[in-house]
Amino acid sequence: MKKEDLIAMGLSEEQADAVVGKYGTMIPKERFDEVNKAKKTLEDQVKNHETQLKDLQDKAKGNDELQKTITDLQQANETAKTEYEQQLKDERMSAALKLSLHSKVHDVGLVAGLIDKTTIELSEDGKVTKGLDEQLKTLQESKSFLFVPEKQQPAYRGWIPAGGVDDGKGASDVGSNFAKIANDKGSSDASNNPWG
Repeated sequence: MKKEDLIAMGLSEEQADAVVGKYGTMIPKERFDEVNKAKKTLEDQVKNHETQLKDLQDKAKGNDELQKTITDLQQANETAKTEYEQQLKDERMSAALKLSLHSKVHDVGLVAGLIDKTTIELSEDGKVTKGLDEQLKTLQESKSFLFVPEKQQPAYRGWIPAGGVDDGKGASDVGSNFAKIANDKGSSDASNNPWG
């Protein structure tokens, strides 16, 4: 959550600064719920598997067939744990890519699918640190229609007022023209009056 979001919710600027200063930038609730749900699921699975293993170990003393079943379950638990960690890593990568591409492309999901995730590195806080910029540059050269164009300052064309360019060098005004006419004639008597 950003400072502007807090102000929009009714906090004063000082209160918003205090919240951002104390807690920093906040992760979106959807991302928190996703990770929290995955964590709870894994904890439940681990507790369930540990309970099963303990029961089997108690029953298996002296029984080779049950010992084999226990070994198989331990291997299955290791495989499930590895798969879960890979899935969690993939979800972190996907969320980090979507956050990084959010305002740069028209279709975040499409561009994220074109990115080689094996070359991208994430920091501990889940931000992309390396590998994305090079791929985006290459992709932008080949498929520029996927990217949101950068806002450019409009080029103003038209008349340039005297003194507007080069601080007035080479420009003239009416007073300068009258002075030049008077100097060219050599005197400033009434007969040289440009007004008639």
